[in-house]
Amino acid sequence: MSIYLIALKAIVTRESLRFFSQRWRFVAALVRPLVWLLVFAAGFRAALGLSIIPPYQTYITYEVYIVPGLCGMIQLFNGMQSSLSLVYDQEMGAMRLLLTSPLPRGWLLFCKLLAGVVVSIAQIWVFLAIAWAMGIEMEPLGYLAVLPVLVLSGLMLGALGLLISSTIKQLENFAGVMNFVIFPMFFLSSALYPLWKMGESSPLLRDICAFNPFTHAVEAIRFALYLQWNGEALVWTVGSFVVFLVLALWGYDPSRALMRRKAR
Repeated sequence: MSIYLIALKAIVTRESLRFFSQRWRFVAALVRPLVWLLVFAAGFRAALGLSIIPPYQTYITYEVYIVPGLCGMIQLFNGMQSSLSLVYDQEMGAMRLLLTSPLPRGWLLFCKLLAGVVVSIAQIWVFLAIAWAMGIEMEPLGYLAVLPVLVLSGLMLGALGLLISSTIKQLENFAGVMNFVIFPMFFLSSALYPLWKMGESSPLLRDICAFNPFTHAVEAIRFALYLQWNGEALVWTVGSFVVFLVLALWGYDPSRALMRRKAR
């Protein structure tokens, strides 16, 4: 087996075992979207109406509409949690030990991203299974068709978390930065309401939502669950992933850290 695959397997296994050994963390990751699905959906449904016509021109209930957005929420929070673990590993020295291996730094960080994606997809499938048991169903083949899109969206949001972790050196500063990123990205998106509905109240907010990478990740998931193609959303998601990853690799460049130490 190639040394690259060995490193990938080791990092993915480590992150998976660390997550699933913390049972309450797994439960907490599911409680958040389920609360939105069961409690908040009632209020939003009353405000928006009983049915919505999304871009794929299908009448659906509001609960069905927000399921893809809640899948995106799981990946968004998981990406931020992964970046938190990176900050912790940097303080404890595990991250520095990992980055001193002879493998390329970019590959090691990509393995770290992929490990977070595996964990988030496991959470999403459990969430979708619970939603299905509650009668909130998608297209049967959509549960499989959405897998590559979930990998792509998870990589994009994980790369964003990786970029954030490269700029934060202390755990105490992480909570404020995380909240500053998570909530604007989630609420200023199409996760809870379609863009045309936002445009009815404020064209400016609609444009901000349309520029939000999280919006396009959610739309790609939404269309995939209904076995439809959204090329624009996929292009936006891929482009955002590339930008975030390049900036994160630049942030983790050891020469920059050396220059900062010399400057001090």
